[in-house]
Amino acid sequence: MDTIYALSSGGLPSGVAVVRVSGPAASEVVRALSGDLPAPRLAVLRSIRDRNESIIDRGLVLWFPAPGSFTGEDSAEFHLHGGRAVVDRLLEELSAFAGLRMAEAGEFSRRAFANGKMDLTEAEGLADLIASETEAQRVLALSQASGALKALYENWQGRLLHGRAMIEAEIDFADEEDVPGSVSDRVWADMQSLSAEMKAHIAGAKRANAVREGFRIVIVGAPNAGKSSLMNALAGSDIAIVSDEPGTTRDALEARLSIGGQLVVVTDTAGIREKAGSVEAEGIRRALKRAADADLVLFLSDRGVWENAEMFGDARVWKVASKADMVNEDFPDGSIPISVKAGNGLNLLFDSLEKHLADAVGRDVSSLPTRQRHLDNLRVSLDELQKAVSSTDDPLELRAEALRLAVFSLGRITGQHGVEDVLGVIFSEFCIGK
Repeated sequence: MDTIYALSSGGLPSGVAVVRVSGPAASEVVRALSGDLPAPRLAVLRSIRDRNESIIDRGLVLWFPAPGSFTGEDSAEFHLHGGRAVVDRLLEELSAFAGLRMAEAGEFSRRAFANGKMDLTEAEGLADLIASETEAQRVLALSQASGALKALYENWQGRLLHGRAMIEAEIDFADEEDVPGSVSDRVWADMQSLSAEMKAHIAGAKRANAVREGFRIVIVGAPNAGKSSLMNALAGSDIAIVSDEPGTTRDALEARLSIGGQLVVVTDTAGIREKAGSVEAEGIRRALKRAADADLVLFLSDRGVWENAEMFGDARVWKVASKADMVNEDFPDGSIPISVKAGNGLNLLFDSLEKHLADAVGRDVSSLPTRQRHLDNLRVSLDELQKAVSSTDDPLELRAEALRLAVFSLGRITGQHGVEDVLGVIFSEFCIGK
């Protein structure tokens, strides 16, 4: 296997740059560039030299002998000053070693998976942790990277394997005195309980998606209802054009925000009205489609009248009375009066959104399925488990086989079985150097 190297600390220039090396030639590289190997996992200050003994930089050198490294291989790190010329010179020197090459995206993590240092759910959590933008994303990703999903699925696998073993014991040793004839009956109550746990876990996928991809809020209303003004107020910047001319917004405009530590994707849409030109009509069609797919719709009215709220399908709709400082009337119960211009009601709207996010997403997001491939395999596993539980008239051999298939599908999530087709996709999400 080649020895790989890459800058692992991000963009340059920076205060410190970390160059990582992993593979069988890592010890040779450390000796050639900085002298004797340091004590394992102890940072030492060394002059880092090229093969002509010219100093490239003075920095910290760390040595991680296998298997006690991130990748499970012999690995080393060079902590340098983060100038482009310094890092480029070291990378150029590394490229001259026989058997060394630049790492591909995610290759360090892929080697860690291959060497049993992490499973696929932990690798995916690590990718999400690097990409996290909000506190909720960080919590979810860190939990997964720390093995929360792995522990859950391995527990389920253990229960399924135990149930299968009890059934096969009855099949194989039915005539033995120490194996009662109803051994398998004892496992079905636990399998029924496990089925309920898996259903609840799968139901949490929508919450996980809201954390990972963003809670979708769509602002709708008639032209000049104040949608773009509210969009700018939520975003804290002038990202939408505000004009008295009807039909200014023709297409959906998105902004990614953090509200209460949750990622929120807010969309400003074209004003909804009956008489509109062809381009504006297409914008209205898109607005209705976005609203129907949203987690929450903010339906704005500057007249205190909200007509045809059913046009947004099954989406949850909040009635927002915009331009409340200009309307001299009482607003219906359940509506939220605001005035972006006067600054009235915005704090109430923000507080209501933050509370709604906490209720909709939940505060405990530590063990939720975060990827579509998780859901696909979980559903297959649950189908097989339910088949085993409910098929009481089938031979025990068939019910035991259904449990085996349930275990196999869980193993595809963690990477124990049949994952060659997804490895490239998963590790391509990482940056080079990780």
